Amino acid sequence: MRTLTGVILAGGQGRRMGGRDKGLIDFQDQPLYQHVLQRFRPQVDSVLISANRNIDRYQVSGCQVITDSITDYSGPLAGMLSGLQHSKTEWVAFCACDTPFIPLNMVERLWQQRADSPAVWVKTIARDHPVLCLLHRRLANPLEAYLLRGERRLLQFLQHQAGHAVPFPDTEDAFSNINTPEELAQEEKKQ
Repeated sequence: MRTLTGVILAGGQGRRMGGRDKGLIDFQDQPLYQHVLQRFRPQVDSVLISANRNIDRYQVSGCQVITDSITDYSGPLAGMLSGLQHSKTEWVAFCACDTPFIPLNMVERLWQQRADSPAVWVKTIARDHPVLCLLHRRLANPLEAYLLRGERRLLQFLQHQAGHAVPFPDTEDAFSNINTPEELAQEEKKQ
């Protein structure tokens, strides 16, 4: 039987959002990360939230909040490293705090198509979405070494670990993320 930890990545600086903490920006009357949590939590056994500020506000969710072990805002890879280091399960699923429409079967599809790979990620027709991924905990040490060398390219790291993309060809909109105030306004209009 599979047991999975889920990690919501909310530890960025929110530069494109004017420095605001993206996960806490209101979207449809609740923080953006809450939308992700509602869709992600049923897909995993436990959820951690990777955040580097406003820790108390994320703790309201009842989830354990973890911070980056490498402290220079090294991007999503730093949150992933912390998630792998804190996970009590062999496999860890990751999701960004700004992707409120992820499919309810995303993790299951990644799990079923992982084969022997220690890393799989979402790929739509338009592009790869390496932040939406499933990683084996054994990648923690190589990931830490990669970050300490100053590397930050997520997709390159996953590919070097013999990872592969899992096609999600019919769900482009499900993986749209909200990075800017303009994108937030557009998504609010659609709903």
